[in-house]
Amino acid sequence: MTLVDSALAGDRLALSRLLTQVENDTAEGRAALDSLFPHTGQAHLIGVTGAPGTGKSSLVNQLALHYRRQTTKRVAILAVDPSSPFTGGALLGDRVRMRDLSGDADVFIRSMATRGTLGGLAHATAAMSQVFDAAGYEIVFIETVGAGQAEVDIARLAHTTLVVEAPGFGDDIQAIKAGILEIADILVVNKADQPGVENTERALRGMLELAHPVRRVFQHHGKVEIVDAPGKSSDNLWIPPILRTIATQATGFGELAEAIARHREYLRQSGDWSRRERARLEREVDMLIQETLASQFRAAIQASYYDEVLGKVFAHQLSPWEAVKALLNGRQA
Repeated sequence: MTLVDSALAGDRLALSRLLTQVENDTAEGRAALDSLFPHTGQAHLIGVTGAPGTGKSSLVNQLALHYRRQTTKRVAILAVDPSSPFTGGALLGDRVRMRDLSGDADVFIRSMATRGTLGGLAHATAAMSQVFDAAGYEIVFIETVGAGQAEVDIARLAHTTLVVEAPGFGDDIQAIKAGILEIADILVVNKADQPGVENTERALRGMLELAHPVRRVFQHHGKVEIVDAPGKSSDNLWIPPILRTIATQATGFGELAEAIARHREYLRQSGDWSRRERARLEREVDMLIQETLASQFRAAIQASYYDEVLGKVFAHQLSPWEAVKALLNGRQA
């Protein structure tokens, strides 16, 4: 039986070895992805992102526990950790916070290092999530590094993106800057037992109103009134809910799981599920085309000529664009 067949049959050791092959981008790993691809397309990919220290790992731990206790769904967790700039290794500390899941045969936790990749994910994250999908894991959590405002790659990969905030992390404006907030399908204020949670939630609601001005909220004689804005309709628009959780006390995770289920249903009914899948696969194909063409180009050109052109760029005798033209045309620079 091949490694792929064993992984499809539920062999955890085979799955682990297969994930290693895929992460290292070996020929065996690429062949395995080809064989596994027809089995993909069923899992719900849930991205979890936010600033470092907001409690993402603890939140994933509690959310996975909730799914395992309340459903029969199999859960996989891809925890991306930052790499050391000196050794290239990673602490892989997320497993320390997920010890509650140990011993459950239907939970698989895989830590991986970014290996210098920016944007919160590693190059192999998408491929490894496909392996879990093919292996029958119905829910795949993808926890990013926590790169801050630039961490938007997860929105291109996940079906549902949770952005985790916490009270006391800088001023209110820092939490609502463009980029990290705009990718949220669900906003989670973790550590909701800490002081300042009302201010954080108020700032997030204010920013959502600016981003989705389909409703107006005001008080009339002490009563909260909600009316639709003129010419706008929120019937077919998903407005990210804001939920409070306390991971250390396992509080608020039933409501969070319900919000995730509602978002999944919204994606299915609105057609956004198919659109997101198509956009994700199109981006993956484009990236592979770029990598393949770049590899073929470097293999076809003489290393000495490439170094010669690069030397002229370093000496400011050629601009980078002129160097590219010279290399592509194959003429002397």
